[in-house]
Amino acid sequence: MKIKKVLVSQPRPEQAQSPYLRMADKLGLEMVFRPFIQVEGLTAYEFRKQKIDFAKFPSIVFTTRTAVDHFFRIAEEIRYTVPETTRYFCTSEQVALYLQKYTIYRKRKIFFPEDGELKTLIKSMQRFKTERFLIPLSDVHKADIPRDIRKEGIRLTKVILYRTVSSPLQDLDINTFDALVFYSPQGIKSLQENFPNFEQGDKVIAAFGKSTHNAVKRAGYTLQVAVPTAACKSMTEALEHFIAENNTKKK
Repeated sequence: MKIKKVLVSQPRPEQAQSPYLRMADKLGLEMVFRPFIQVEGLTAYEFRKQKIDFAKFPSIVFTTRTAVDHFFRIAEEIRYTVPETTRYFCTSEQVALYLQKYTIYRKRKIFFPEDGELKTLIKSMQRFKTERFLIPLSDVHKADIPRDIRKEGIRLTKVILYRTVSSPLQDLDINTFDALVFYSPQGIKSLQENFPNFEQGDKVIAAFGKSTHNAVKRAGYTLQVAVPTAACKSMTEALEHFIAENNTKKK
């Protein structure tokens, strides 16, 4: 079966020179982008049930821009004024710069690792080791960052401020696609929730990351394109190679 129509479980790229769009032009594909998951903020009531007092944490750790948004959203909803003295420790420069949306950017209160390494950020945090740190997270999150920070003796508390839920996709005719691309286990869960009678058949499934690979297999599907590998780190590169090879096979 030739692959002509691909569903990518992410938002449509904003840049015209996206690798996905270049691949679509090169191989003559119809590329459809649709997020399979979406973020939903916890209510102030749900937050209060966690019995977390923001005032007890002079330092906040941010891993994503979404975490930044929901921290300041909840602060506003519970009428908590974030002190000017609060320090922010961000896992990337992108997240650190995003803080300008909510606070004045000062190097003495906003930290990020210039080399992108968590261990470098932890060294900055250790200067304030006697203080308590708060890390806002989603209900579904990777445990490695909090775990690695705590290993260094830093007093870190997790707070859940938002959750990942399945997007409504019933308007999609899933059977019209030849290939489906996933980036998270939650995407596979969304596929099952939105299309409980889905049968893979000849459809190609591509997945990024070990946890997503495992989710595909647990769901009983066949995984044809698994990324990353030693030879291929990029989903678009692996998918382009697979489709080009598949579509030129003699039947």
